Amino acid sequence: MESAGNWCLIESDPGVFTQLIKTFGVKGVQVEEMWTIDEGIFENLRPVHGLIFLFKYVQHDEPSSPVVTDERLQKIYFAKQVINNACATQAVVSLLLNCNHPDVDLGPELTKLKEFSMSFDPKMRGLTLSNSQTIRAAHNSMAQQTLFEIDPKMASKDEDTYHFIGYTEIDGRIYELDGLKEGPIDHGPVSAEQDWLDVVRPIIIRRINAYIDGEIHFSLMAIVSDRKMIYERQMDELLNENHVLGMETDDVENEVRRLKLLIEYEDAKMDKYKQDMIRRRHNYLPFIITLLKILAEEKKLVPLYEKMKERLVKKKEKKLKV
Repeated sequence: MESAGNWCLIESDPGVFTQLIKTFGVKGVQVEEMWTIDEGIFENLRPVHGLIFLFKYVQHDEPSSPVVTDERLQKIYFAKQVINNACATQAVVSLLLNCNHPDVDLGPELTKLKEFSMSFDPKMRGLTLSNSQTIRAAHNSMAQQTLFEIDPKMASKDEDTYHFIGYTEIDGRIYELDGLKEGPIDHGPVSAEQDWLDVVRPIIIRRINAYIDGEIHFSLMAIVSDRKMIYERQMDELLNENHVLGMETDDVENEVRRLKLLIEYEDAKMDKYKQDMIRRRHNYLPFIITLLKILAEEKKLVPLYEKMKERLVKKKEKKLKV
């Protein structure tokens, strides 16, 4: 892969991806994690603008459906991944730039990127994306603080590699957006009476089932409309409708109360995301070193170490008995 500056690895976490999207300047969306792929999981999250899927990367993995190389590339924003570690941002940006929903405001940076590079071929789009200082800075701002630097030359050859891709509906068809492929993968049409999420669910299930039994390293996240915005809109519509039609006061008050609780929950969740991001970026190493020095000076470090070692031995013995 070609170099366009260093791009960090990004944790598969809805808070990280939500903060990443906000850092791009996009408004009206957030990211939610899916804990299951069962039927009905998207019911309370609609509208869903795209799915981000993380899986263990297998080299020479052949596409399960046709790869688009025709004139549809002029309408579908697909960019080849030309640098290492950029697949998270690549998946997010690809999904956002293929979204035409009134809730989604791309902001100036992504709007400019799309207008500038839409006429390019996939590789040139990838180069344009990777050379955007704003996008790279936003991506790298999500990096978790590392206490120690590891020489990449010492990394194990057997170390697993994970990869992010996107799934979305474009013009009535399901597309898989994987920057390591030559183009979008066409998974077929969505009929007028179908929801695209019902069509994509078995596609993801088949993808998971293709791995050996016991493989659990998968992650699925959904790019959805800003939940607080949705609840506030529902509350405004409810109050206006009540004013016009004169609905039962108790029913309206109960629904308003429920929506207010949901809005408070979203505010608390976003505050937690911000706090988690501060903790990820903070360097705790000076604190740890100072704490260890103080414990050593007060002759408490070795007893604590021995106590912890004894606790671990007891835990192992307990497991053996079970």
